[in-house]
Amino acid sequence: MHFLSHRIQQLAESETLQTARLSRELRAQGFDIIDLSLGEPDFPTPAHICEAAKRAIDEGYTHYPPVAGYAELRQAISEKFKRDNGLDFSPDQIVVSTGAKQALANIMLVLINEGDEVILPAPYWVSYREMVKLAQGTMVTIPTEVNNNFKITPEQLEQAITARTKVFCFSSPCNPTGSVYSREELATLAEVFARYPHVFIISDEIYEYISFTGTHYSIAQFEQLQDRVVVVNGVSKAYAMTGWRLGYIGAPLWLARACDKMQGQITSGANTIAQRAALAALTGDQTETRQMCEAFRRRRDLIISLLRNIPGVIPNQPEGAFYVFPDISYYIGKRYDHWHITTADVLADYLIRQAQVAVVTGKAFGNDHCIRISYAASEDKIRLGIQRMADALARLH
Repeated sequence: MHFLSHRIQQLAESETLQTARLSRELRAQGFDIIDLSLGEPDFPTPAHICEAAKRAIDEGYTHYPPVAGYAELRQAISEKFKRDNGLDFSPDQIVVSTGAKQALANIMLVLINEGDEVILPAPYWVSYREMVKLAQGTMVTIPTEVNNNFKITPEQLEQAITARTKVFCFSSPCNPTGSVYSREELATLAEVFARYPHVFIISDEIYEYISFTGTHYSIAQFEQLQDRVVVVNGVSKAYAMTGWRLGYIGAPLWLARACDKMQGQITSGANTIAQRAALAALTGDQTETRQMCEAFRRRRDLIISLLRNIPGVIPNQPEGAFYVFPDISYYIGKRYDHWHITTADVLADYLIRQAQVAVVTGKAFGNDHCIRISYAASEDKIRLGIQRMADALARLH
């Protein structure tokens, strides 16, 4: 261990991936684990996208692509931004990466210097925290509560900004809460940012197409911020393409070029076959994407109704993505057999071992009073999983 760098020793393992690994291990031992931890659509990738990938192999897309992505794909992304978001990102302002996760890492590494402050509304996605750490930045969190559906106020934002603030990073729809900022809410935040031109904004919009509010709004739509907002998106969630590993950004030109430079020294261009599949996804029939969104809406309604029947569990009302982030403070301090529930970590461990249901501790996302439950699972699995949870929680006193 002493041979490893401080960098890797200080880096935490992704708690979501850790939970997924434990689920697989327990399942291999014969346990019937219902996995409500993964942020992965349970639908197959639409057939027309798969067919495009097969054609790409036959057509010889098997050599190095440009680092920033094929010109045709970047053009399609540019048109998508204009069509769906009213944003003007030219193709040379777009960088295609190996998943939105790499896109985020690129941005963090090219923007943040040692000691720069990065504001994260909590709950936040687990990897934001570790990416800030890798970039040697200083994380500043803004706590939120279930009674405000885990959204920050402009007053909280203003109080968090200092002369050392470099970046503000958030997601809408949000992982882990499913919260969605309305245009009016974003406008109030934009007014604050307008007073602090030294702050750059990372807007993670990977769940854009899984929104139950109607129209998706991006903070990049506000003209006074357009020269310092970078939008992160990808095809994983909207098109059930998690394994294809294809994400992208729209950014000010200078920032896009910096990300191109960073990526060129680490991975070069994203997988060629995945790029051609993504082109088909963005330009092809969107019917299945809309159908998946409606399925998630039904599952959201189902899981909320089930959770509300469990004493002491306070679910939020997700407006997008496929997560619910209930407050479970009621169970902190309770006991059963040798179990003493002292934290959300312990409760998540209790549920996977006593109820055989995998969820993720809220501590991973910056809130130790909640757990994240994914409803990217069939309705039957959701019903059975929540019933098992209810039974296990009822044993705690």
